[in-house]
Amino acid sequence: MNPLLFPVIAAQGLLVRMRTETLTPAGGPTSGTESPAEDEPVRIAVLGESTAAGCGVDSHGKGFTGHFARELGARTGRPVEWAVHGQYGATVRRIRYRLLPEVGPDLQVAALLAGVNDVLGRTSPQGWGDELHAVVKELGQRAEQVVVTGIPAFGEFPSVPGTLGRYLAERATALDDVSQRVCAEFANVTWVGSVDVLPMGPEFFARDRFHPSAHGYREWARIVAGKVAL
Repeated sequence: MNPLLFPVIAAQGLLVRMRTETLTPAGGPTSGTESPAEDEPVRIAVLGESTAAGCGVDSHGKGFTGHFARELGARTGRPVEWAVHGQYGATVRRIRYRLLPEVGPDLQVAALLAGVNDVLGRTSPQGWGDELHAVVKELGQRAEQVVVTGIPAFGEFPSVPGTLGRYLAERATALDDVSQRVCAEFANVTWVGSVDVLPMGPEFFARDRFHPSAHGYREWARIVAGKVAL
């Protein structure tokens, strides 16, 4: 990014912070079962930042976790026991030390949704890689499969102006490149890039024009669930 554009980026960043509504995490239970039946359930956990916490919808059933659980249930014909461990504003370091210890053992699938706050907080690629490696390694010991989602495409966010969006997208690409290398080190870890979810139309976003809507979470969860082999 041209350094001469940094004042524009700073001004646009301030404007976005002033104008963007702060949405609360989803309410209701943070664990449950989709499609109860007599079959052995698929046990899953979703871990991460505000998207894991369900910001943009009023319950986890309408968020990523609920849609992810239903997709896996439909694909396997089995009930799905799910749990959410998410926090608004969480960086990968906070996920590692605050949220990861909450995740239970003996999971079939663990999904990690992270990176937006590390882009916004200017986490270095080296720092991101070190923390991500630790999180993924630990998740891989608790789950048969781990899915790491790529950082969403900032250039698609209606709330993010063009110059700022391009700057954030460059930083996201740098972290995503590291993520792919880290995930490739583990046989049971899959990385799913945000390009698989493009294009994002207006209906993809909640009223803050930053977090996904129920429709956006459903589309995202469908893509990610398609990368899971059960």
